[in-house]
Amino acid sequence: MTNIEGKVVIIMGASSGIGEATTKKLVQEGAKLVIAARREDRLKTLVDSLPNAEISHAVADVTNKEEVQAVVDLAIKKYGRVDVFYNNAGVMPIAPLSETRFDEWRQMLDINIMGVLNGIAAVLPIMKKQQSGQIIATDSLAGHIVWPGSAVYSGTKFAVRAIMEGLRQEERENNIRSTIISPGAVDTDLYLTSKDSETQEWLKNLNDTEGMSLKPSNIADAVVYAISTPETVAVSEILIRPTKQVF
Repeated sequence: MTNIEGKVVIIMGASSGIGEATTKKLVQEGAKLVIAARREDRLKTLVDSLPNAEISHAVADVTNKEEVQAVVDLAIKKYGRVDVFYNNAGVMPIAPLSETRFDEWRQMLDINIMGVLNGIAAVLPIMKKQQSGQIIATDSLAGHIVWPGSAVYSGTKFAVRAIMEGLRQEERENNIRSTIISPGAVDTDLYLTSKDSETQEWLKNLNDTEGMSLKPSNIADAVVYAISTPETVAVSEILIRPTKQVF
C-alpha cells in the first residue's frame, strides 16, 4: 500500500496532456479520482480506457466557479472527502505585447489565474474542515523567468506562484499543503492555444526535437511524487526541464 492508495484526488484539465497522464499514473497507484475538463468526449474516452479504476468525470470550465464547485460537490457526494485538488487547466497564447491581443490576455487571466482561485475557493472549506489536504497547481518555468513574447503568460504564472505561496502560509496550521509543478517545454497540445503562427511553429518544433521537450508522463511522475510524501512534508515547488533546454 502506498501513501496514494485510497486518496481522493480531483484533477481539473484532465482531458489531455499532463492531466490525462496524471490520471493514468494515479489510477496505477490506487487513487480514487474525479476528473474534469471542458471536453466531455475526451473525458469519457479516458474513463473508458481505465475500466478497473474508481473514477468519475464531470464537464467543467475552470473560469466558471459554479461548475468548479460542482466538481468538488461530486467528489464529496461520492467519497465523502477530498485529499488532493489538482489545478491543471491552462492556456498559453503567447505573443509580443505590441500586438495588443486583449482577448487572449483576458483568456489567460481568466483561466490561468481565476481558474486556480476558483479551485482553491471550492475545495478549501472542505480541507479546513478535514484539517488535511493538498492543493497542487501546474505552474511553468515561465513563472520563474520571462522571455520576449511571454510577458502576459509569465505574469499569470508568476501570479500562481504568489497565490500558492500565500495559500501555504495561510493554511499551514490547518495541515493543508500547497505545491506548484513548474515544467519547461512539454510535448502537449498546449501550443495550439497560441494564435500566433510563428510562436505555434516554434513550440511545435520544440515538441518534435529530441531532448528539447518533456513527456506528459514526466510531469505526472512529479505530481505523484508530491502526493506520495507524508503529511508532515510539504513539497512547495518542483522545477522540471528537458535536459537540453537552455533557460
